[in-house]
Amino acid sequence: MQKIAVVGAGSWGTANAISLSNKGISVSLWIRNTELLESIKNTRENNTYLPDVTLPSGINVTNDIEKCCEDSDIIVLGTPSHAVRDIISNIAHLVKKHQVIVNLAKGIENDTLNRMSEIIEEYLPENPIAVLSGPNHAEEVARNIPSATVVSSKNEKTAQFIQDVFMTPNLRVYTNPDIVGVELGGSLKNVIALGAGICDGLGFGDNTKAALMTRGVVEISRLGVALGARQSTFSGLSGVGDLIVTCTSMHSRNRRAGIAIGQGKTLNDVLHSTKMVVEGVRTTKSAFELAKKTGIEMPITREIYKVLFENANVKDSVLNLMLRSKTNEMEDLLEMDTYGWKDA
Repeated sequence: MQKIAVVGAGSWGTANAISLSNKGISVSLWIRNTELLESIKNTRENNTYLPDVTLPSGINVTNDIEKCCEDSDIIVLGTPSHAVRDIISNIAHLVKKHQVIVNLAKGIENDTLNRMSEIIEEYLPENPIAVLSGPNHAEEVARNIPSATVVSSKNEKTAQFIQDVFMTPNLRVYTNPDIVGVELGGSLKNVIALGAGICDGLGFGDNTKAALMTRGVVEISRLGVALGARQSTFSGLSGVGDLIVTCTSMHSRNRRAGIAIGQGKTLNDVLHSTKMVVEGVRTTKSAFELAKKTGIEMPITREIYKVLFENANVKDSVLNLMLRSKTNEMEDLLEMDTYGWKDA
Protein backbone atom coordinates (compact mmCIF):
# COMPACT_ATOMS: atom_id res chain seq x y z
CA MET A 1 0.00 0.00 0.00
CA GLN A 2 1.40 3.35 -1.07
CA LYS A 3 1.63 6.48 1.07
CA ILE A 4 1.08 9.66 -0.88
CA ALA A 5 1.65 13.32 -0.04
CA VAL A 6 -0.41 15.83 -2.01
CA VAL A 7 1.22 19.26 -1.76
CA GLY A 8 -1.37 21.93 -2.42
CA ALA A 9 -5.10 22.02 -1.69
CA GLY A 10 -6.40 23.75 -4.78
CA SER A 11 -9.26 22.13 -6.64
CA TRP A 12 -7.13 19.66 -8.62
CA GLY A 13 -4.87 18.74 -5.73
CA THR A 14 -7.90 18.14 -3.52
CA ALA A 15 -9.67 16.10 -6.21
CA ASN A 16 -6.66 13.82 -6.58
CA ALA A 17 -6.37 13.42 -2.82
CA ILE A 18 -10.02 12.33 -2.74
CA SER A 19 -9.64 9.95 -5.69
CA LEU A 20 -6.54 8.31 -4.22
CA SER A 21 -7.99 8.06 -0.72
CA ASN A 22 -11.11 6.38 -2.09
CA LYS A 23 -8.82 3.59 -3.29
CA GLY A 24 -7.73 3.00 0.29
CA ILE A 25 -4.38 4.73 -0.17
CA SER A 26 -2.96 6.66 2.78
CA VAL A 27 -3.04 10.33 1.74
CA SER A 28 -1.73 13.45 3.46
CA LEU A 29 -2.85 16.80 2.04
CA TRP A 30 -0.63 19.81 2.72
CA ILE A 31 -2.49 23.10 3.01
CA ARG A 32 -0.53 26.33 3.21
CA ASN A 33 -3.40 28.58 4.32
CA THR A 34 -4.15 28.02 8.02
CA GLU A 35 -7.68 29.40 7.74
CA LEU A 36 -8.48 26.95 4.94
CA LEU A 37 -6.84 24.15 6.93
CA GLU A 38 -9.07 24.76 9.94
CA SER A 39 -12.13 25.03 7.73
CA ILE A 40 -11.41 21.66 6.11
CA LYS A 41 -10.71 20.06 9.47
CA ASN A 42 -14.05 21.26 10.79
CA THR A 43 -16.24 20.62 7.76
CA ARG A 44 -14.31 17.98 5.76
CA GLU A 45 -15.01 20.14 2.70
CA ASN A 46 -12.77 22.46 0.69
CA ASN A 47 -15.36 25.18 0.34
CA THR A 48 -12.89 27.62 -1.21
CA TYR A 49 -11.70 25.54 -4.16
CA LEU A 50 -13.92 22.45 -4.37
CA PRO A 51 -17.24 23.10 -2.61
CA ASP A 52 -19.90 20.49 -1.85
CA VAL A 53 -17.50 17.55 -2.03
CA THR A 54 -16.73 15.67 1.18
CA LEU A 55 -13.14 14.68 1.89
CA PRO A 56 -12.81 11.05 3.05
CA SER A 57 -11.96 10.67 6.71
CA GLY A 58 -8.74 8.90 5.74
CA ILE A 59 -7.17 12.05 4.29
CA ASN A 60 -4.83 13.64 6.81
CA VAL A 61 -4.79 17.42 6.37
CA THR A 62 -1.80 19.36 7.64
CA ASN A 63 0.24 22.53 7.22
CA ASP A 64 3.47 20.76 8.20
CA ILE A 65 5.03 20.08 4.80
CA GLU A 66 7.95 18.16 6.28
CA LYS A 67 5.73 15.60 8.02
CA CYS A 68 3.50 15.45 4.97
CA CYS A 69 6.36 14.45 2.68
CA GLU A 70 8.85 12.56 4.83
CA ASP A 71 7.30 9.07 4.83
CA SER A 72 5.57 9.20 1.46
CA ASP A 73 6.34 6.99 -1.50
CA ILE A 74 4.92 9.56 -3.90
CA ILE A 75 4.86 13.35 -3.66
CA VAL A 76 2.14 14.93 -5.78
CA LEU A 77 2.62 18.61 -6.55
CA GLY A 78 -0.80 20.25 -6.71
CA THR A 79 0.31 23.88 -6.58
CA PRO A 80 -0.16 26.42 -9.41
CA SER A 81 2.65 26.36 -11.97
CA HIS A 82 4.19 29.65 -10.83
CA ALA A 83 4.63 28.18 -7.33
CA VAL A 84 6.32 24.92 -8.38
CA ARG A 85 9.88 26.28 -8.21
CA ASP A 86 9.32 27.79 -4.77
CA ILE A 87 7.79 24.59 -3.39
CA ILE A 88 10.30 22.17 -4.88
CA SER A 89 13.28 24.27 -3.78
CA ASN A 90 11.91 24.34 -0.23
CA ILE A 91 11.31 20.59 0.04
CA ALA A 92 14.25 19.30 -2.03
CA HIS A 93 16.35 18.67 1.08
CA LEU A 94 13.55 16.51 2.51
CA VAL A 95 13.07 14.33 -0.53
CA LYS A 96 14.60 10.85 -0.65
CA LYS A 97 15.88 9.41 -3.92
CA HIS A 98 13.23 6.67 -4.09
CA GLN A 99 10.29 9.08 -3.83
CA VAL A 100 8.41 9.64 -7.08
CA ILE A 101 7.45 13.24 -7.87
CA VAL A 102 4.19 13.69 -9.78
CA ASN A 103 3.35 17.13 -11.11
CA LEU A 104 -0.24 18.24 -11.74
CA ALA A 105 0.35 21.89 -12.67
CA LYS A 106 -0.03 22.97 -16.30
CA GLY A 107 2.20 25.88 -17.19
CA ILE A 108 5.50 27.17 -18.58
CA GLU A 109 7.73 29.26 -16.32
CA ASN A 110 7.86 32.89 -17.47
CA ASP A 111 11.50 33.65 -16.68
CA THR A 112 13.17 30.46 -17.91
CA LEU A 113 10.50 29.16 -20.33
CA ASN A 114 10.99 25.76 -18.69
CA ARG A 115 8.34 23.11 -18.36
CA MET A 116 7.40 21.98 -14.86
CA SER A 117 9.28 18.67 -15.06
CA GLU A 118 12.43 20.56 -16.06
CA ILE A 119 12.13 22.75 -12.96
CA ILE A 120 11.65 19.70 -10.73
CA GLU A 121 14.58 17.87 -12.34
CA GLU A 122 16.80 20.89 -11.71
CA TYR A 123 16.40 20.37 -7.94
CA LEU A 124 15.86 16.59 -7.86
CA PRO A 125 17.95 15.16 -10.73
CA GLU A 126 18.01 11.62 -9.32
CA ASN A 127 14.31 11.25 -8.53
CA PRO A 128 11.76 9.63 -10.83
CA ILE A 129 9.44 12.34 -12.18
CA ALA A 130 6.04 12.02 -13.83
CA VAL A 131 3.41 14.46 -15.05
CA LEU A 132 -0.37 14.03 -15.20
CA SER A 133 -2.38 15.87 -17.84
CA GLY A 134 -5.62 15.66 -19.75
CA PRO A 135 -9.28 16.74 -19.82
CA ASN A 136 -9.78 16.48 -16.07
CA HIS A 137 -12.02 19.03 -14.38
CA ALA A 138 -11.52 18.61 -10.65
CA GLU A 139 -15.23 19.15 -10.08
CA GLU A 140 -16.00 16.00 -12.06
CA VAL A 141 -13.14 13.74 -10.98
CA ALA A 142 -13.93 14.42 -7.31
CA ARG A 143 -17.54 13.35 -7.95
CA ASN A 144 -16.51 10.10 -9.66
CA ILE A 145 -17.73 11.17 -13.09
CA PRO A 146 -15.98 8.89 -15.63
CA SER A 147 -12.85 10.63 -16.93
CA ALA A 148 -9.56 9.81 -18.64
CA THR A 149 -6.08 11.22 -18.21
CA VAL A 150 -2.52 10.59 -19.35
CA VAL A 151 0.68 10.16 -17.37
CA SER A 152 4.10 10.76 -18.89
CA SER A 153 7.64 10.25 -17.71
CA LYS A 154 11.08 9.83 -19.19
CA ASN A 155 11.07 6.39 -17.58
CA GLU A 156 8.57 3.75 -18.71
CA LYS A 157 8.43 1.95 -15.37
CA THR A 158 7.71 5.24 -13.56
CA ALA A 159 4.85 6.02 -15.94
CA GLN A 160 3.38 2.53 -15.52
CA PHE A 161 3.75 2.70 -11.74
CA ILE A 162 1.86 6.01 -11.54
CA GLN A 163 -0.71 4.67 -14.00
CA ASP A 164 -1.47 1.81 -11.60
CA VAL A 165 -1.59 4.08 -8.56
CA PHE A 166 -3.94 6.69 -10.05
CA MET A 167 -6.20 4.35 -12.04
CA THR A 168 -9.71 3.91 -10.61
CA PRO A 169 -13.01 2.57 -11.98
CA ASN A 170 -13.90 6.19 -12.75
CA LEU A 171 -10.50 7.54 -13.87
CA ARG A 172 -8.84 5.73 -16.75
CA VAL A 173 -5.12 6.49 -16.97
CA TYR A 174 -3.08 6.11 -20.17
CA THR A 175 0.70 6.36 -20.52
CA ASN A 176 2.62 8.41 -23.09
CA PRO A 177 6.43 8.56 -23.41
CA ASP A 178 6.34 12.09 -24.89
CA ILE A 179 6.71 14.19 -21.76
CA VAL A 180 7.50 17.32 -23.80
CA GLY A 181 4.28 17.05 -25.79
CA VAL A 182 2.13 16.11 -22.81
CA GLU A 183 3.31 19.11 -20.80
CA LEU A 184 3.11 21.57 -23.69
CA GLY A 185 -0.35 20.41 -24.75
CA GLY A 186 -1.70 20.74 -21.22
CA SER A 187 -0.18 24.20 -20.83
CA LEU A 188 -0.79 25.82 -24.22
CA LYS A 189 -4.44 24.83 -24.46
CA ASN A 190 -5.11 27.35 -21.68
CA VAL A 191 -4.07 30.14 -24.05
CA ILE A 192 -6.57 28.98 -26.66
CA ALA A 193 -9.23 28.60 -23.94
CA LEU A 194 -8.81 32.28 -23.09
CA GLY A 195 -9.42 33.03 -26.75
CA ALA A 196 -12.48 30.78 -26.82
CA GLY A 197 -13.88 32.63 -23.82
CA ILE A 198 -13.22 35.98 -25.45
CA CYS A 199 -15.19 34.82 -28.50
CA ASP A 200 -18.06 33.80 -26.23
CA GLY A 201 -17.91 37.13 -24.43
CA LEU A 202 -18.13 38.93 -27.77
CA GLY A 203 -21.22 36.94 -28.64
CA PHE A 204 -19.68 34.97 -31.49
CA GLY A 205 -21.00 31.55 -32.46
CA ASP A 206 -20.06 27.90 -32.77
CA ASN A 207 -18.37 28.43 -36.13
CA THR A 208 -15.95 30.89 -34.54
CA LYS A 209 -15.08 28.62 -31.64
CA ALA A 210 -14.60 25.58 -33.87
CA ALA A 211 -12.24 27.54 -36.11
CA LEU A 212 -10.32 28.94 -33.14
CA MET A 213 -9.91 25.52 -31.51
CA THR A 214 -8.86 23.82 -34.74
CA ARG A 215 -6.31 26.46 -35.66
CA GLY A 216 -5.25 26.55 -32.02
CA VAL A 217 -4.26 22.89 -32.24
CA VAL A 218 -2.15 23.78 -35.28
CA GLU A 219 -0.30 26.46 -33.29
CA ILE A 220 0.21 24.21 -30.28
CA SER A 221 1.53 21.30 -32.31
CA ARG A 222 3.70 23.56 -34.49
CA LEU A 223 5.48 24.94 -31.44
CA GLY A 224 5.52 21.57 -29.70
CA VAL A 225 7.24 19.79 -32.57
CA ALA A 226 9.82 22.58 -32.78
CA LEU A 227 10.57 21.98 -29.09
CA GLY A 228 10.95 18.22 -29.49
CA ALA A 229 7.42 16.87 -29.01
CA ARG A 230 5.72 14.27 -31.16
CA GLN A 231 2.97 15.48 -33.49
CA SER A 232 0.64 12.62 -32.52
CA THR A 233 0.60 13.63 -28.85
CA PHE A 234 -1.44 16.73 -29.69
CA SER A 235 -4.20 14.50 -31.07
CA GLY A 236 -4.47 12.80 -27.68
CA LEU A 237 -5.85 13.47 -24.23
CA SER A 238 -3.34 16.15 -23.27
CA GLY A 239 -3.79 17.87 -26.63
CA VAL A 240 -7.18 17.88 -28.36
CA GLY A 241 -8.88 16.26 -25.36
CA ASP A 242 -7.81 18.92 -22.89
CA LEU A 243 -8.40 21.67 -25.45
CA ILE A 244 -12.02 20.60 -26.02
CA VAL A 245 -12.95 20.50 -22.37
CA THR A 246 -11.18 23.75 -21.48
CA CYS A 247 -12.63 25.72 -24.39
CA THR A 248 -16.22 24.55 -23.94
CA SER A 249 -16.90 24.11 -20.22
CA MET A 250 -17.91 26.68 -17.62
CA HIS A 251 -15.75 24.70 -15.16
CA SER A 252 -12.80 26.21 -17.06
CA ARG A 253 -11.48 29.27 -15.26
CA ASN A 254 -9.53 30.22 -18.41
CA ARG A 255 -12.69 30.25 -20.51
CA ARG A 256 -14.56 32.18 -17.81
CA ALA A 257 -11.75 34.76 -17.68
CA GLY A 258 -11.88 35.09 -21.45
CA ILE A 259 -15.64 35.61 -21.39
CA ALA A 260 -15.22 38.48 -18.94
CA ILE A 261 -12.52 40.07 -21.09
CA GLY A 262 -14.68 39.69 -24.19
CA GLN A 263 -17.46 41.49 -22.31
CA GLY A 264 -15.19 44.45 -21.67
CA LYS A 265 -13.59 43.78 -18.27
CA THR A 266 -9.89 44.45 -17.79
CA LEU A 267 -7.43 41.68 -17.08
CA ASN A 268 -6.72 43.18 -13.66
CA ASP A 269 -10.42 43.15 -12.77
CA VAL A 270 -10.77 39.55 -13.92
CA LEU A 271 -7.79 38.29 -11.91
CA HIS A 272 -8.92 40.07 -8.77
CA SER A 273 -12.41 38.64 -9.02
CA THR A 274 -11.34 35.02 -8.42
CA LYS A 275 -9.35 33.19 -5.77
CA MET A 276 -8.27 30.63 -8.33
CA VAL A 277 -5.25 30.95 -10.60
CA VAL A 278 -5.96 31.55 -14.28
CA GLU A 279 -2.98 29.60 -15.63
CA GLY A 280 -3.48 30.73 -19.22
CA VAL A 281 -2.51 34.33 -18.45
CA ARG A 282 1.07 33.53 -17.47
CA THR A 283 1.27 30.80 -20.10
CA THR A 284 0.35 33.32 -22.81
CA LYS A 285 3.49 35.28 -21.92
CA SER A 286 5.64 32.17 -22.08
CA ALA A 287 4.07 30.96 -25.33
CA PHE A 288 4.57 34.37 -26.93
CA GLU A 289 8.25 34.36 -25.93
CA LEU A 290 8.75 30.77 -27.10
CA ALA A 291 7.22 31.64 -30.47
CA LYS A 292 9.70 34.50 -30.84
CA LYS A 293 12.61 32.37 -29.67
CA THR A 294 11.87 29.51 -32.08
CA GLY A 295 10.58 31.62 -34.96
CA ILE A 296 7.29 29.71 -34.97
CA GLU A 297 4.22 31.49 -36.34
CA MET A 298 1.49 31.61 -33.65
CA PRO A 299 -1.01 34.30 -34.71
CA ILE A 300 -3.76 33.38 -32.23
CA THR A 301 -1.32 33.43 -29.33
CA ARG A 302 0.10 36.74 -30.54
CA GLU A 303 -3.31 38.41 -30.64
CA ILE A 304 -4.30 37.07 -27.21
CA TYR A 305 -0.99 38.37 -25.85
CA LYS A 306 -1.74 41.80 -27.29
CA VAL A 307 -5.22 41.82 -25.73
CA LEU A 308 -3.94 40.77 -22.30
CA PHE A 309 -0.73 42.76 -22.05
CA GLU A 310 -0.87 45.57 -24.63
CA ASN A 311 -4.50 46.62 -24.15
CA ALA A 312 -5.37 45.75 -27.75
CA ASN A 313 -9.03 45.98 -28.70
CA VAL A 314 -10.46 42.47 -28.86
CA LYS A 315 -12.50 43.15 -31.99
CA ASP A 316 -9.43 44.55 -33.75
CA SER A 317 -7.52 41.38 -32.82
CA VAL A 318 -10.25 39.20 -34.30
CA LEU A 319 -10.12 41.28 -37.48
CA ASN A 320 -6.33 40.90 -37.61
CA LEU A 321 -6.74 37.13 -37.55
CA MET A 322 -9.44 37.09 -40.20
CA LEU A 323 -7.51 39.37 -42.59
CA ARG A 324 -4.19 37.54 -42.43
CA SER A 325 -2.60 36.58 -45.74
CA LYS A 326 -4.27 33.57 -47.30
CA THR A 327 -2.61 30.19 -46.75
CA ASN A 328 -3.19 26.45 -47.00
CA GLU A 329 -4.80 24.57 -44.15
CA MET A 330 -2.42 21.59 -44.26
CA GLU A 331 0.88 23.18 -45.19
CA ASP A 332 2.83 20.01 -44.46
CA LEU A 333 0.88 18.07 -47.11
CA LEU A 334 2.16 20.38 -49.81
CA GLU A 335 5.68 19.24 -48.99
CA MET A 336 4.77 15.59 -49.63
CA ASP A 337 4.57 14.36 -53.21
CA THR A 338 1.89 11.82 -52.27
CA TYR A 339 -0.63 14.42 -51.13
CA GLY A 340 0.46 17.63 -52.83
CA TRP A 341 -1.23 19.30 -55.80
CA LYS A 342 -0.95 17.43 -59.07
CA ASP A 343 -0.44 19.18 -62.38
CA ALA A 344 -3.50 19.06 -64.58
